[in-house]
Amino acid sequence: MAKKNGNEKAIEVTLWEAANKLRGSVEPAEYKHVVLGLIFLKFASDKFEEHRAKLIAEGKAKYIEMADFYNMNNVFFLEESSRWSYLIKKSKQNDIALLIDTALHTIEKNNKALKGALPDNYFSRLGLDVTKLSSLLDTINDIDTTKDPKQDVVGKVYEYFLSKFALAEGKGKGEFYTPKSIVNLIAEMIEPYKGIIYDPACGSGGMFVQSIKFIEAHHGNQKEVSIYGQEYTNTTYKLAKMNLAIRGISGNLGEKAANTFADDQHKDLKADYIMANPPFNQKDWRGATELMDDPRWQGYDVPPKSNANYGWILNMVSKLSDNGVAGFILANGALSGGGEEYKIRRKLIENNLVEAILVLPQDMFYTTNISVTLWILNKNKKPHTKKVGDDTRNYRDRSTEILFMDLRQMGIPFEKKYIQFSEEDISKITGTYHQWQTKEIENIPEFCYSAKIEEIEKKDFSLVPSKYIEFVNRDENIDFDEKMQTLKNEFAELIKAEEQSKKDLLKVFKELGYEI
Repeated sequence: MAKKNGNEKAIEVTLWEAANKLRGSVEPAEYKHVVLGLIFLKFASDKFEEHRAKLIAEGKAKYIEMADFYNMNNVFFLEESSRWSYLIKKSKQNDIALLIDTALHTIEKNNKALKGALPDNYFSRLGLDVTKLSSLLDTINDIDTTKDPKQDVVGKVYEYFLSKFALAEGKGKGEFYTPKSIVNLIAEMIEPYKGIIYDPACGSGGMFVQSIKFIEAHHGNQKEVSIYGQEYTNTTYKLAKMNLAIRGISGNLGEKAANTFADDQHKDLKADYIMANPPFNQKDWRGATELMDDPRWQGYDVPPKSNANYGWILNMVSKLSDNGVAGFILANGALSGGGEEYKIRRKLIENNLVEAILVLPQDMFYTTNISVTLWILNKNKKPHTKKVGDDTRNYRDRSTEILFMDLRQMGIPFEKKYIQFSEEDISKITGTYHQWQTKEIENIPEFCYSAKIEEIEKKDFSLVPSKYIEFVNRDENIDFDEKMQTLKNEFAELIKAEEQSKKDLLKVFKELGYEI
């Protein structure tokens, strides 16, 4: 493993540096499929060779070229031309890109679980430098993905690369990845321990991976969980399928990449847990007359065409089982919008579905620097008992309350300009939330407030946390929306004044006989 200044580098850092040398003029959005495809190939080959050796050791050498003896143990069967050892032998050839594309295509063809998962002709199409591609293959060849199963080496590398590519793509392009600390927070909040988990905008599958990690951390059984998801972008759909495959997670992401609103792949699904980070403030997400009678809006107003936020909310509400709970991220504007959004929000509150609203710090996302909100919806706010791992909780009646939390002063810096939650932050946030679920807690200024429905009615069903949480170290209780509206108006006036100044200046020059 490479060293720098006497310190040992993590394998994912070494690999990233090697991969970056290959990129050249290839855009990160496309290049990530090249690198992650190679990582998948190495992982699949290592697992295949490991199982092949096991069959030979057990005296079953005659079965080593039979796919069924691999698939029954969740191992992908690889023909010789798809094996890493074969590609390494050919890595210095000019046609290595074509050989890699062929290997990926053959693996997908021979393994039904990988249908639609692997990069399609990326290596040949992008015209990658053969020498640099060969060098990257050599670097990946040094990774033993099966050496220590407890370390999940390939999962760690895959996660690292997804985050680095999201950073590289930046605003407007990295939507396939939700920062890890936010995913961790959602999992720890809703505790997806047993049952059906659903993500209607699953991106690269991070919510599912963290759900499984939560189950493992609480000594649960992965087999007691079923995963369902949907993703609109085809290349991101492939990332998610690969992400699940390398971790041995079986999931139903639909037959194809598809729009959740226009082509719902899980129409009759009822999920026990929903985790999501749908696109923020999607405009024109449906036509003027489309989806007007969609069963997902039953009992509510039709979400406005101008913004999909409440379309996502009602899609998730319609998918919740009788005791289901959802944790999802939305832009802050959804907390206080008017029109149809107001009517839907009011009905959600009156139906006792909204359990908690947590406003997050700015600069947590790679794609936008706006502050966003974590919503928790719960279909069972009545008294009940629930077992999570070794912990049995007696939940109190929260049907007349909503917990508001302001997390904007929390988080630690990373990658210079971004914020992430530390483990201590997540522990404090989730500890407060779970304690509030089981007994009444004290309201803490600038952090949390448990509001009665009567209070929320008096605030005209606004879910803006600053309307409820007390701020003692500031000159006033700031109404975020009101402040933003004031700033917007002031900015509009400044622009108007600037335009007038330009006109006046041009007029003076014209009077002096100069044309500009």
